[in-house]
Amino acid sequence: MIRHHHLIPNAAAKNPHHYLKPSLFSTSPPDITPPFIHRCKTVSQVKLIHGKLISFAILTLNRTSHLISTYISLGSSSSAVSLLRRFPPSDAGVYHWNSLIRFHGENGRFGESLSLFRLMHSLSWMPDNYTYPFVFKACGETSSVSYGASAHALSWITGFKSNVFVGNALVAMYTRCGCLDDARKVFDEMSVIGVWDVVSWNSIIESYAKLGKPRMAVEMLRRMTREFDFKPDDITLVNVIPPCASLGDHSLGKQLHGFAIRSEMVENMFVGNCLVDMYAKCGMMDEANTVFSNMRLKDVVSWNVMVAGYSEVGRFDDVVRLFEEMQEGKIQMDVVTWSAAISGYAQRGLGCEALGVFRQMLSSGVKPNEVTLISVLSGCASVGALMHGKEIHCYAIKHHIDLCRNVHGDDNMVVNQLIDMYAKCKEVDTARAMFDSVSPVDRDVVTWTVMIGGYSQHGDANKALKLFSEMFEHTTRPNAFTISCALVACASLAALRVGKQIHAYALRNQKNAVPLFVSNCLIDMYAKCGDIGKGRFVFDSMTERNEVTWTSLMTGYGMHGCGEEALGIFDEMWKMGFKLDGVTLLVVLYACSHSGMIDEGMEYFDRMETDFGVTPGPEHYACVVDLLGRAGRLDAALRLIEEMPMEPPPVVWVALLSCCRIHGKVELGEYAAKKITELASNNDGSYTLLSNIYASTGRWKDVARVRSLMRHKGVIKRPGCSWVEGIKGTTTFFVGDKTHPRANEIYQVLSDHMQRIKDMGYVPEKDFALHDVDDEEKGDLLLDHSEKLALAYGILTTSQGAAIRITKNLRVCGDCHTAFTYISRIIDHEIILRDSSRFHHFKNGMCSCKGYW
Repeated sequence: MIRHHHLIPNAAAKNPHHYLKPSLFSTSPPDITPPFIHRCKTVSQVKLIHGKLISFAILTLNRTSHLISTYISLGSSSSAVSLLRRFPPSDAGVYHWNSLIRFHGENGRFGESLSLFRLMHSLSWMPDNYTYPFVFKACGETSSVSYGASAHALSWITGFKSNVFVGNALVAMYTRCGCLDDARKVFDEMSVIGVWDVVSWNSIIESYAKLGKPRMAVEMLRRMTREFDFKPDDITLVNVIPPCASLGDHSLGKQLHGFAIRSEMVENMFVGNCLVDMYAKCGMMDEANTVFSNMRLKDVVSWNVMVAGYSEVGRFDDVVRLFEEMQEGKIQMDVVTWSAAISGYAQRGLGCEALGVFRQMLSSGVKPNEVTLISVLSGCASVGALMHGKEIHCYAIKHHIDLCRNVHGDDNMVVNQLIDMYAKCKEVDTARAMFDSVSPVDRDVVTWTVMIGGYSQHGDANKALKLFSEMFEHTTRPNAFTISCALVACASLAALRVGKQIHAYALRNQKNAVPLFVSNCLIDMYAKCGDIGKGRFVFDSMTERNEVTWTSLMTGYGMHGCGEEALGIFDEMWKMGFKLDGVTLLVVLYACSHSGMIDEGMEYFDRMETDFGVTPGPEHYACVVDLLGRAGRLDAALRLIEEMPMEPPPVVWVALLSCCRIHGKVELGEYAAKKITELASNNDGSYTLLSNIYASTGRWKDVARVRSLMRHKGVIKRPGCSWVEGIKGTTTFFVGDKTHPRANEIYQVLSDHMQRIKDMGYVPEKDFALHDVDDEEKGDLLLDHSEKLALAYGILTTSQGAAIRITKNLRVCGDCHTAFTYISRIIDHEIILRDSSRFHHFKNGMCSCKGYW
């Protein structure tokens, strides 16, 4: 007889069999009941009972069944299978095979589930309507479509063709294997024999939704509700709302939202998440926020959908707000949340904050993925945080993140962002090394675009265009962003011929209209290449315009001294209700300054706050100082500086110093230069301007002192150079340059034309020969200026009647300006000169600047 007693935990810890009844260790047969078997906590305890049952020959079918169940519950499938091999096939015993197959599936061991099913079949066990759904799920999870098809055939042979559970599981299995036609065939067979339910419809709708057929998913919903009068449940909504988002069909999405409210399914968190996601993907973030706010239960997915939605539409302030709310509410965040928050800060230009969030993420133990790295590298790029960017690069290498492959299926995401980061941090050579590390066959259009953009904006525009040309050799087709980067390079070099070719390519290869931002780049390119007429033509041809469009054309008119046209564009833009900002008003003041429109410029400046709602910043004051100074009103310019509501930055004093150079105001120039020095500015232009002021008045000792100061402070003066566009590209000249193969011809043409204009009354302005030498040598120095050499080469190589287009990296020399005015009277070419300040169009002895330069 067995004595009952309570379990003793401590004793059991020391001896795992201690809690078992003492009679198990006796020689008399024990009375082992099913509840007693199920009380076992370890496999060894079950095996002890199992052994006793065998040794006393009392292992009945009933006890065997309970042993199998206990082995399965404790994870010892091998022991359970061993018993099942000896267990005679029966309907009751199928339950254990189902439990085993399900147990392995629930633990992600789907291959073992299928192996067990194979063994079960080989031992002549007959599967039931519960077996097949578990098997089909395992086939779907392992994409074993051939195995699934065999099991499908077996289920039909064994009489389960009319079983709705088996049919539904089959539809789901074929869906997971990507076999949409087979899934639909099974569904149609179920409909013919009338064996279907809401789950069947949900399964086929899910099939179309998951396999990229959103329209068919919506169509199946229509048939389900209208033709066959099935009522959707919450799973139906979860399956069909995402296709609405894919199609951008917010109208149907709203109808489903209404149905969810009426049926109270909106209370289901998964339905709520789908609605929020649908509205977010349709760009309707206010509606998404309404659903989100009304959700009683939220999980991290709910928050992630909102964060991602705000990020997608550019509402980065809301991204940051939600992230901070999650932190305050101690809501568990996953990698999606962290990545979206980092992206939100980076896109707002808050690179330092983005880096801070990244550090918090690492501290929280969440492992970043490729999207996280891309977001934080974008933050590094926005603030020029090179060292932090290098740290992220090292992190990617250390943690074996493939820079050219990722789990999302997008190639080169990380390496492309690294190239962009290094370029924007002005480490263009490192960016190029990263670019070269990607095999040409592996480079995608983004790889080429970020490198071309890096050269265009932060490196060498010539290399940008060279790379753009190489891109075609590798058969990679540029997209609109590549084209815009190449146009920026053309604008920088004033490479009109190449810019026109790119324009033609864009017109030929864009399936629809040229994108808005490309058209804006075209206006900018034509304006900076000296053809403002073509820029206006592009503007007039555009069916859509934004603030950048209007501002680009205004800037172009300002650069070319067309002040009245610039103000006309501004007035039209204002009347049409476009948003005016500080940049727009700065362009207006710039145009007035370069057209001598002092009164108009001052009027717009005075109206900035009252009429346009823009508070003047330092750059606006600098522009007005330039406006007044160019007109010789230096006292008024100084008064304006003294009355500024903020501390005048170097740019304001540089504007005043430049005007002092024009009008030879030495003392005021010295005062401005002193202010610049006090502000610790090492701009080479300010030192050069002061040196030139001294040189023009013959104060050579002061010139020497300024140049010595520049050497002491390590300030390097940029060498003046000019380049002229020809048929075969651009040719560059420096002062006194004799390296060109046709140097002798160039100097001969220049000498001949200089002699001709001297005969017409031209007198060299030797004040612009900024060296302490005699007058004759000063004349020779003036002859060697780079813009004159570029002009001579243009006369030598440009076809009759064509414009000669010259660009200079610094402000044009006053003597060269006078000489060009004279030369334009004796050559059959318009001379279009672009310097660091503006354009000069010389024709028939006149310049478009009218002296305001």
